[in-house]
Amino acid sequence: MEIFDKNFVSKLGETITTKGKEVTDKAKDLAEIANLRSQINTCEEVVKKNYMEIGKKYYEKHASVPDEEMEEDYEEACRAIRNAQIGIADLEAKIKEIKGV
Repeated sequence: MEIFDKNFVSKLGETITTKGKEVTDKAKDLAEIANLRSQINTCEEVVKKNYMEIGKKYYEKHASVPDEEMEEDYEEACRAIRNAQIGIADLEAKIKEIKGV
């Protein structure tokens, strides 16, 4: 019976060691994937920021162009920006009104 116990304990120890290594390896993989995803998100934010900057510069350059003279591709977006800016101004006025400023 003692041999069975030693073999059992030995195999159990090996199994625990093997599974522990698998768990550790999996955790390392997950940490690396999370790190890589974070780097991807950072790169995507850089792209997004620069796209926005290009769009902002385009809008500022062309904002005063009448709608009928504006390039069709940008007309709707520029109109939406103007409407949003008017909405923001209205909302800021309401906030000031509520604050009593």
